[in-house]
Amino acid sequence: MARGSRNKRNDGKLRKAPSPKPVQSVPHPPRVSHRATRRWIAGASAVVAAIAVGLLWFEPSKAPVQTSAPAELAFVGSESCAGCHETEARLWRTSQHRRAMDHATAQSVRADFNDATFDYAGTRSRFFRKDDKFLVETDGPDGRLATFEVKYTFGIEPLQQYLIQFPDGRIQALSIAWDTRPKQQGGQRWFHLYPDSAITSSDSLHWTKLNQNWNFMCAECHSTNVHKGYEAEQDRFATTFSEISVGCEACHGAGSRHVTWAGINPAARGDDNGLLVRFDERTGITWSASAGTLTPVRSAPPPGLRKEVETCGRCHARRGQLSEDWIPGRPLSDTHRVSLLHRERFHADGQMRDDEETYNYAPFRQSRMFAKGVTCSDCHDPHSAALKAPGDGVCSQCHAPAKYESVAHRHHADVSPQPGCASCHMPERRYMVVDRRHDHGFRVPRPDLSLQAGAPNACNDCHRDKSAAWAAYQIDGWFGPERRGHQTYARAFHAAWSEAADAQAQLAAIAASADVPGIVRASALAELPAPIPDLIRHGLSDSDPLVRLGALDRLEGAPADQLWPLASPQLDDPVRGVRIRAAELLAAVPSARQPAADRDKFTRAAAEFVAAHKLNADRPDSRTALGNFFLRQVNPGAAEAEYRAALRLDPSFAAAAINLSDLYRQLGRDSDGERVLREALSASAQDASLHHALGLTLVRLKRSEEALDELRRAASLDPGQMRYAYVYAVGLNGMGRRDDALSALNQSLREHPNNLELLSAALNVSREKGDMAAALGYAERLALLRPDDPRLANLIRELKR
Repeated sequence: MARGSRNKRNDGKLRKAPSPKPVQSVPHPPRVSHRATRRWIAGASAVVAAIAVGLLWFEPSKAPVQTSAPAELAFVGSESCAGCHETEARLWRTSQHRRAMDHATAQSVRADFNDATFDYAGTRSRFFRKDDKFLVETDGPDGRLATFEVKYTFGIEPLQQYLIQFPDGRIQALSIAWDTRPKQQGGQRWFHLYPDSAITSSDSLHWTKLNQNWNFMCAECHSTNVHKGYEAEQDRFATTFSEISVGCEACHGAGSRHVTWAGINPAARGDDNGLLVRFDERTGITWSASAGTLTPVRSAPPPGLRKEVETCGRCHARRGQLSEDWIPGRPLSDTHRVSLLHRERFHADGQMRDDEETYNYAPFRQSRMFAKGVTCSDCHDPHSAALKAPGDGVCSQCHAPAKYESVAHRHHADVSPQPGCASCHMPERRYMVVDRRHDHGFRVPRPDLSLQAGAPNACNDCHRDKSAAWAAYQIDGWFGPERRGHQTYARAFHAAWSEAADAQAQLAAIAASADVPGIVRASALAELPAPIPDLIRHGLSDSDPLVRLGALDRLEGAPADQLWPLASPQLDDPVRGVRIRAAELLAAVPSARQPAADRDKFTRAAAEFVAAHKLNADRPDSRTALGNFFLRQVNPGAAEAEYRAALRLDPSFAAAAINLSDLYRQLGRDSDGERVLREALSASAQDASLHHALGLTLVRLKRSEEALDELRRAASLDPGQMRYAYVYAVGLNGMGRRDDALSALNQSLREHPNNLELLSAALNVSREKGDMAAALGYAERLALLRPDDPRLANLIRELKR
C-alpha cells in the first residue's frame, strides 16, 4: 500500500503500491463529488460562512469500536483472485470497473489524438502524439498555451477523460473529454464538460484548479486501495494505489488472508475464509408473488445492515470521505458522510436533478425495492455490472409479465415499441453532457406532483409538448384519483423549501413515520425550521446512522446548555461519522461545563474530527472546518492559521475569508477583516456572500454609504438569498430611505412570500412610514402563517381602527 512510498524520495510521482505489504489503515477526510458545480461551490461556501461550523459533508474517524482491518492483511491484486475465480474474473475484465482508470496507451486511449483541435472560451486546444506519448496543447494554470502529457485514461463509456500529472504529484482531470458513443449517436468527438460556460484559468472549475483534482475528488472510486498522501507542509501529493483500476479488493477488501486460506488443505480449513465480508444477503432467498396482488414478496425479511448496498454506496453515492479506513460491509456512514436530500441536488419528491450528480445510492435508498429487501445484485451482475437480463427481463425476475406487460398496465397500445419498465419507473437524467443515467428510486409517475411541488415526471419526459396537468388527467383516468406510491414526502419538502406555514408540521410527520425511508427521515429532521426535542431524541436513537446524523444536523446552532444532554450520547456511537458530527457540535461547550464522565469520549471523538480534516488538508473546506472547530474551542490563534491556510489553497474561498473576517471582528480588528474580504473579492468579484460580509464590516467601521453599496450588490447578485435582501432593507430603512427599503423587501417577498422576517420587516417599515393600509396587509399575511399569535390579532384590530 501507499504507506511504504513515504520512505522514498518525494519526487511527486504517482506510484503503484508495492504488493503485498501490511495495511495500516489511516483515517482520511472529506471530499466532494468529482463533478463539483459552480452552484454547489457557492452554496457550500455560503452555508459554511453563515453557520461558522465548517462543511458538514466532511468529517473524520475514532476508535472505541474496532474498524481497521487486521494488521496482517494486505492487498494482493485481482490476478491473484483470478486463479480460482475464473468466471468472475472473466466477467470483471469486460466491466467498466476494470477500465475505470488506466495508463494512457494505444490500447486504452479512445480519443482522436491525430492532431485534432477543439475550440473553447477563446482557446484552441490541440491533441497529438509524439513517439508513444499522448499530448495536449491547451491553456495551463496561468492561461497560457502549454503542452501536457496525458498520463492516464479515466473511464470508458459514454465518455473518456484524460489525466495530466504535475511535478508536485497533483493529477488533474482535463475538462475537454472524448465522447465514446458511436458517431450515429452523436459521439466520436471532443467536447467540453461545461459547454454553456466559459471556464478559463481564473475560474475555480478550470481543469488545473482544486475542483478538478484527481487525488482528492476521483481517485478513491477509480482505483483500488488509494491513499492520497497529501503532505501539507510541502503542499504536494504522494498518492499511491495497489491497483490502477477498480479491482476485486475494491469491493471485497484486502485479500491476503483469503489467499492464505485458499492455499490450505481443504480438510484443514476452518470456517473463516479470510474475507472481510460475506455478501450473503441473497443466499437462500426467493421471491414469490403474494396471492391476489402479484406483488413480489421476499422469503425472509431484509437484514438491518444491507452490506451489499453499503459497499456499493462507497462510490455510487454523493458523499464526502471521512476516513481511508474503509471496510466492506460496514455502514457507509462509518467512513463517509452521505448527502441528504438537499434542495440543490434533489427535487422535492427525491428525484435527482439533471445538473447535480447524486449517483444511485440515495435514490435507491428511497425506493420500495430497497424497503422490501432488493439489493444491487438482484438486478446487476456484481462482476460485470451488466443487467442480469436484457430489457424488461430484469424486472420480470420478480414482477409477473402477465400483469405488468399488459395493455391494462401500460396504456400505450398505440405506441411501438412499447415503453419499457424503466421508461416510466426509472426516468433518465443527464450528467456530464452525454451521460444519461436512470433514477433508481423506482417511483410511480406522478405528474400531479409536478403541479404541486415542481418535480419532473416520466410522462412529460416523453410528452414534452403536453402539460403536467394533461398528464395528471390521463393518469387519473387510467388508475383513478387516488395516488399510491412509496415516496410520500414531496409536499413536505416543497413546503419547507417554499417556506410554507405548515412546513414544520409536515416535516415532523415525515420524520416520525416508520414507513418512510431512513434517508428521507434524516433529511426531514435536518430541514425542520425549528428543532422538536422529542423528535430529535427519537431520531438520535434510530437504528439507521443517517437518521442519527440528520437529528444531529438539526441541533446546529442550539444553545450549548441544551446541546450536551442531547448530543453527548453520540460521542461513543458505533458509527464513526455520527461520533464526529457530535464532537463538532459539542466543541462549543467549554470543557469546564462538560460532565467528567464524558470528557474522555469527547476528547477521542474530537481527535477523530481533527485527524480527518488534517488528512484532507489539501482542501480549503477542511481547513475552514478546522478553523471553525478551533474557534469553538476558544483557540483563535489556531483558527486564524487554518483560515489563512484555506485562503492560500484558494484565495477566492468565501467561507474562509468570511469566517476569518468575523474572527477579526471578535478581536476588534475590523480593518484587518475588511482587507481579508477585499482580497477575496479581487479573486471572486461576483460572490454575493463576500459583498454581504464586507457590507456588515463597513457598517461596524461606520462607513454607511460604502456599506449600503456592498449590501445592495449582495442582494442583487443573489436574489434567492433572503437574508441579503432583509439586511439591505434594514440598512436602507436605517438611513431613512423607507420607500427603497419596502421596494427591496417586496422584491424578495416575491421569491419568499411566506418568510416571517421579510413580512415582519415590511410591516414595521410600513407603520413607520404611516401607511397603515399596507401594514394591515402584511399583518394579515403574517396571521395566516402564525394563526395562534395573539399579538398579531391585537395588532390587526388596532390597524383596522
